[in-house]
Amino acid sequence: MEPGAGEGSSTDDYESLISTTDAELLKRAWRNEKAAPEILKFEAALVQRSRQQIQLMEETVEEFTRNGVDPLTVSLYQMDLDRTLFLLRSYLRTRLQKIEKYVLHIQKTAQLWNHLSKQEQKFAVRCIGDLTQHLEQSVLSKLPDQYQSHMKQSGASEDDDMVPEPKLDTYIICRSKKFLGSFQLDDSEEEPVNIEADDLYALPYKSIKPLVESGQIDLV
Repeated sequence: MEPGAGEGSSTDDYESLISTTDAELLKRAWRNEKAAPEILKFEAALVQRSRQQIQLMEETVEEFTRNGVDPLTVSLYQMDLDRTLFLLRSYLRTRLQKIEKYVLHIQKTAQLWNHLSKQEQKFAVRCIGDLTQHLEQSVLSKLPDQYQSHMKQSGASEDDDMVPEPKLDTYIICRSKKFLGSFQLDDSEEEPVNIEADDLYALPYKSIKPLVESGQIDLV
């Protein structure tokens, strides 16, 4: 065996293990959600595990405090608890903000609707009801019949041109942990991008959307 070969392998194994812990997975889900212009698939299993871990950490901190455990130890546990709580709350809050902003678009797009949790779908239905009622009472009821749609500007519109949609051509910063090789961004004749491991790229979201959804690329 070459000198240092075993040490390098152990380091790689350790980094691989750390990157797959729930804490890191939650941080990755949070970053992806904040950076993506559209709502991503709800990480149901990860959120459930994170909630269970939060409950366990809360019980541990309470028990340590009650039994007079060293304050430094308690503070370390509390720091982990606070970090996990922040990530989970921010992840869920970011998703709710996207739902509020693009709720009509999400409702009429089956793939995006299926990205929501059951609770988020109920929230979206309430948002749609409140929004529709507000528009009808404050604006639409006072307009001629052909302008009373909350989806279209007028009866002559072919598309739902009153529905806000996320801008999928937005450029985002992304990184791949693995070498993905040559990747064609779109149907244009531009040269393919050679995606190396750990390098940062500024690319249009719609071009790498499949790689984000499959977990091959992380957003930054």
